[in-house]
Amino acid sequence: MNIVCLLGSPRPKGNSATIAKRFCDTAEKKGATVKRFALNKLSYRGCQACMTCKTKLDRCVLKDDLTEVLDAIRDADILVMATPVYYGEVSSQLKAFIDRTFSYLKPDYTTNPEPSRLHGAKKLVFIQTQAQPNETNFADIFPRYDYFFKWYGFQDNHLIRACGVMGPGDVESRADVMAMAEQLAGKLVTA
Repeated sequence: MNIVCLLGSPRPKGNSATIAKRFCDTAEKKGATVKRFALNKLSYRGCQACMTCKTKLDRCVLKDDLTEVLDAIRDADILVMATPVYYGEVSSQLKAFIDRTFSYLKPDYTTNPEPSRLHGAKKLVFIQTQAQPNETNFADIFPRYDYFFKWYGFQDNHLIRACGVMGPGDVESRADVMAMAEQLAGKLVTA
């Protein structure tokens, strides 16, 4: 089983990265192969709205550090996206990646019953951390991206969310969240 893990936080040891590490380490112990990408260390641009991926190519025309990431996801069984909430949204690093996934859609994606260029059943693990302890705040983030990633064929999608964690390492004291990461990895890798 192949897993691609995208770390959307600029903090290498931030809370979202800590949860992702627990998930990925558990998955590796179960026999999965994990490729990790710290998006903040990569050099890439957001979608240019050039439409080349719909008119001339079956992939994004940009050649930058995100090319390898987009290609790795084509072969992945599970995609892990980990992000803190910044100003009510995913980090800008992760948002730029998400915009580039537009290239996964076929030219007639709005009417095609199979709009994705990706093949095989894929699973999404969305890790969201936020300093705001109120769980009703920013609860709209995962459903929004779940909707779009279903277009790509990600049908078995899961959220691991930690509210009220701000400082580096805060999530380590959240046994419930860390256990959820371990349990979900065990469930998805053996499924």
